Amino acid sequence: MITRRKTRQISLGRVKIGGGAPVSIQSMTKIKTSDVAGTVREINDLGRAGCEIIRVAVKDAADAESIRKIRAKIKIPIVADIHFNYRLALSAISSGADKIRINPGNISKREELIKVIKAAKKRKIPIRIGLNSGSLPDNKILPSTINHKLSTKLASCAFQYIKLFEEMDFRDIIVSLKASDVVSTVRAYRELAGKCDYPFHLGVTASGLPREGTVKSAIGIGSLLLDGIGDTIRVSLTASSQEEVSVARHVLGALGLRKFGPEVIACPTCGRCGVDLVKIVQDLNKELQRTTNDGRRTTKHVKIAVMGCEVNGPGEARDADIGIAAGKGSGVIFRGGKIIRKVAEKDFVKELLKELRR
Repeated sequence: MITRRKTRQISLGRVKIGGGAPVSIQSMTKIKTSDVAGTVREINDLGRAGCEIIRVAVKDAADAESIRKIRAKIKIPIVADIHFNYRLALSAISSGADKIRINPGNISKREELIKVIKAAKKRKIPIRIGLNSGSLPDNKILPSTINHKLSTKLASCAFQYIKLFEEMDFRDIIVSLKASDVVSTVRAYRELAGKCDYPFHLGVTASGLPREGTVKSAIGIGSLLLDGIGDTIRVSLTASSQEEVSVARHVLGALGLRKFGPEVIACPTCGRCGVDLVKIVQDLNKELQRTTNDGRRTTKHVKIAVMGCEVNGPGEARDADIGIAAGKGSGVIFRGGKIIRKVAEKDFVKELLKELRR
């Protein structure tokens, strides 16, 4: 069991963050926000894929003003991502954003921050203090961090901004400390975790293409979640937003923090395997994807084992709910570690799905 860090709870529309709430999944739209129809379509597709919070880029006044129209046509909370211009934050707040993200690296003037905090406080919406290693405040603004390593700079900067928010009696705060370097990211979150009780949004920024980005994100986000640190996550990939959501679900599922439907475990195969196991697993996954519930995978959590020989199954896969252990062109179906019947290779997927429906 993972003992999660105790934090205050923040409400983001209907989604609760921190305070023991399930770790939520975020993503960010790829389309210009002022394209209302396209943005709505992308968000609703992401919602069906399992995204629970969506962030949109607010680059100009048209983007900020479009939030009102977008929000009326989606079912998940919308976060306005603000950089450089605090007035865009004020506009996004008045347009109905459920949360705003501001970057201390490019919005750092005290008088501007105070205006944003007052507006969010009036609307009763949270603010994410979203630090990024590529846009930290310069040393003139934070001279005390000039000689610090990156992780300490991230944590120290966040802590100083938190103090300003608290001076304004504003505590609906979420914090993120993202770097493209996994170790710095993990160290920064760990350093800040003991200094405040605000929920954390986790991520490794600019992690890259799907393969490299998935590895970096899984290590960084996973390490912190195992520590009990983290209340909402975004996997940042140079890929589609839906792929980000898929990877995030797999990370949470692998740690046992969330369950999203059938889980397939499969052996890596070796010289003992007498069937085309890779194709079988691919076909099984495709069929499971078609087993939908409101556009998503079925919520029923079942562990399905697909093993290439008698060594791996049913022995090593005894904890699976159902599974198959292959022989030469055939295999045996097992449930709860007990063999039920023998089936031909061509029927593997069909027979596993039959067991799944029982």
